[in-house]
Amino acid sequence: MKSRFVFARALAPAAIVLATIVAAPVSAEPNMEKYGKSCAICHDMGVAGAPKAHDAAAWAPRLEKGTDALLASVKNGLNAMPPTGLCADCTDDEYKELITYMSSPK
Repeated sequence: MKSRFVFARALAPAAIVLATIVAAPVSAEPNMEKYGKSCAICHDMGVAGAPKAHDAAAWAPRLEKGTDALLASVKNGLNAMPPTGLCADCTDDEYKELITYMSSPK
């Protein structure tokens, strides 16, 4: 009986780690076709002042404004970015996924 307790006690940390990994939220991969047809045109090279994709420092001040402000900028246009950011058929969730993808370091 004692050996079962020792064995279970030894496995407890591994079980906690496994439960944390399984329960962790999964980051949604954006629609890369939409990224390629719309966002990449400016954000891959930082054209016309667009923050480059995966440049965390360039995205930091924008992210500080919050998701709603970023979403409004995309939908209404900002500076050289036209309304909808060239993705007229993107949903709000797709815009958010694309913003998260571009603003995350690679």
